[in-house]
Amino acid sequence: MNVIRVTCAGQARDYGGMSGPYVIRGSVSLPEAELHWRFSRSSGPGGQHVNTSDSQVELRFDLANTEALPPVWKQRALERLAGRLVDGVIVVRASEHRSQWRNRETAAVRLAALLAEATAPPPKPRTPTRIPRGINERRLREKKQRSQTKRGRTGRDWS
Repeated sequence: MNVIRVTCAGQARDYGGMSGPYVIRGSVSLPEAELHWRFSRSSGPGGQHVNTSDSQVELRFDLANTEALPPVWKQRALERLAGRLVDGVIVVRASEHRSQWRNRETAAVRLAALLAEATAPPPKPRTPTRIPRGINERRLREKKQRSQTKRGRTGRDWS
């Protein structure tokens, strides 16, 4: 449950909960119900509180069984992320921050960016262009002139 408070300046602030939904592309976003979170103790900084708080976040998203993505996007993502998937599930970890909430934000943003990149349409194929005849002839003419210059440097008459 999100708790929204209004500050002295009249601005609404969101305390607790995620700042989602995390948009992948267009109107498609990560559904909160399909995100599975796991928390554990993180290594690194934290002071006295470090051994008692589970600040490391592991976010799991079942890419193979999700209904949130269009079928074409899903197929594209499954192909491109095949090396990162374990039984069709993609796992993202975050432990950079001391607070669990910031690590949750980081993991969710990272997952959304990963899916956005994986579901992006392939680039248009490059259409090959022909070199204009005038440019090719000029290049050959300059090569021939350069060759003549170098041939003139030979030491045939030095002996």
